[in-house]
Amino acid sequence: MTTTATKTLEATLAPPTTGKEQRLERTVATYCRALSDAFESGADTQNAVNDVVTPYTLTSYAKDALKNYVPQLRDTYNASELDDDHPVRFTNRGFRIDHSDEREHEFCWRVPQAGRGNAFWIPLRINPEQESLWFDLLDESITVGEFRLQQHRTSWVLHVTVEYEVTEPETPDNPTRIGFDIGESKLLTGCAYQNNTPTQPYIYDGGRARALRKEMHTTLKRLQERNAEQWRVDERFDHYQNALTDIVEKASREAVEYAESFEDPVIVLEDLSYIRENLDYGKYMNRRLHSWAFARLTDRIEDKALEAGIPVEFVNPRYTSQTCHACGHIGSRGSQSEFKCTNVECWVSEYQADINAAANIANRFDPWGESVPWKLERDDSPRDGSTLDSATAHRESSARPAQTTLTEWG
Repeated sequence: MTTTATKTLEATLAPPTTGKEQRLERTVATYCRALSDAFESGADTQNAVNDVVTPYTLTSYAKDALKNYVPQLRDTYNASELDDDHPVRFTNRGFRIDHSDEREHEFCWRVPQAGRGNAFWIPLRINPEQESLWFDLLDESITVGEFRLQQHRTSWVLHVTVEYEVTEPETPDNPTRIGFDIGESKLLTGCAYQNNTPTQPYIYDGGRARALRKEMHTTLKRLQERNAEQWRVDERFDHYQNALTDIVEKASREAVEYAESFEDPVIVLEDLSYIRENLDYGKYMNRRLHSWAFARLTDRIEDKALEAGIPVEFVNPRYTSQTCHACGHIGSRGSQSEFKCTNVECWVSEYQADINAAANIANRFDPWGESVPWKLERDDSPRDGSTLDSATAHRESSARPAQTTLTEWG
């Protein structure tokens, strides 16, 4: 059985000549004006957007992308205003690349331009890890989706969404369940659950990411207070976002490598739809989940696991950090690193909190597809009186997605 995998290829444009850069800048400026006018007009159908953008000097590929995107801003993203920075979007009909191993930059991209004969070629600096997919683009063995162009101060970046078929991993009858908890003090904690016992936990410390975000907040605030030029603010923001993205990539790669070290692994993650829609962790937890880019890290683990042939399952995250993995009682988590079980009959008194949560996440997956009861012992039920019949959750789409730009990483 196969499934469709989606990935975004990224390439940096080689420094353009003055003339080509002026044409790139003109394309961005024209596109942004068209996007703003279409959005401010209240257009919510493709025909209505078409009436607004037709007069603009843009390719049909950009106009068609606008006709798809503007209605989504209101219907899907529920946007009330536009973000300041938007990439130029093109439909896949306008995508063309060329390759020659005789050039310094082997791949070149044909930049769509309005008017016959105005398109031009520009070399690309591709991500070496994605080279095979760029070659697949040449022989059309993978499907191109939307592609986007965006300027990051002095550089230009091309993003190409591609889809390709991969064999869908099957969950073994008796898998090694490996739960992952995403947190703050420890960015990522993994725990294999074998013979009803947490085994060989893996921890990726969150200190570097936490320090970067704190430094970013302080630096950007100082720059704004000093009325620094916008390009300086953008430069610093991009620097920190790129550093944080590198952390997400490294953590997700190590997570999958950890899973591969066990026999017949299945990765178990918390279902994001429950976190965003059904749970109220309070202001602190909501801010923490946003800060640590929960969605981004979850998505990257899932993507890398699919490529590695490891199945991924999602479970209800309710009380995973407050429940004892050994006896199922609700305990207490007085600090970020310590969980205390309040059941006097349980062998667990104190336990590393993130490992306890990861073990709970792993234990909530049932490979046979039956409900896994969440134990409610004595009077340890939640204070609001709610109960939970099953900890196994069917994965649903996340809550209303936010309007995003390419500079965002969370």
